[in-house]
Amino acid sequence: MTEQAPADHRRVDDRAVEYPRIVPVGDSAVLIEFGSGIDPVVNARVYTFAGRIEAAGNPAVVELVPTYRSLLVQYNPRENNYAEMSSFLNDLVSGLEDSPGSAAEPTFIELPVVYGGEDGPDIEAVAEHAGLSTEEVIEIHSGTGYRVYMIGFAPGFPYLGGLDERIACPRLKTPRTRVPAGSVGIAESQTGVYPNAGPGGWRLIGRTAVKLFDPHVTATDATQSPSLISPGSEVRFVPVKSHANV
Repeated sequence: MTEQAPADHRRVDDRAVEYPRIVPVGDSAVLIEFGSGIDPVVNARVYTFAGRIEAAGNPAVVELVPTYRSLLVQYNPRENNYAEMSSFLNDLVSGLEDSPGSAAEPTFIELPVVYGGEDGPDIEAVAEHAGLSTEEVIEIHSGTGYRVYMIGFAPGFPYLGGLDERIACPRLKTPRTRVPAGSVGIAESQTGVYPNAGPGGWRLIGRTAVKLFDPHVTATDATQSPSLISPGSEVRFVPVKSHANV
């Protein structure tokens, strides 16, 4: 599985589609689509609706999987069939267009990042592609906050929207076989952080020493999550000279 953003973030002609819409996915899941493209309002509605489902307490609901513009609802077909689940979800849709805010206040997270050098081997290529200096790339990348639209392709990997188009850059033609944990990358109009070492094709511009994902935190730890960053959070990168004391 690659770290490329899911296909459902690609824009379609909204004039031909009425949102939100419910689409069956097999016999035990439905997909609720709220719009197209990378849009903070659409994404906020995804999380608002997820909050409504959780608050409703339907025992048939097994898991909720939010993405950029949609919400996958996995359910137990022995508890609810498709018609019953669809009716349940349609009852919760009312008024959603008038309440675009997310269900909870976002968590703000600052990540210290060492840009360039061994930690960011692609920063010069990004700068060249943008027609900027590496210092300008760092200033632009660290100069704004990024919304966490979703978690994937690996556990704890945050897809961050809001990247300045001036530093947008294509993925590597040939992915690396190993990317160090904490590496900060750019791919097209997104930025993200590799929580663990593994293969990847994003352009690496820096690295944070902060541990983003701890597999030893289990579901029994009610006050904790294995992932430091959760969907709907806002992340800001802070340039530092070294990883000391991080």
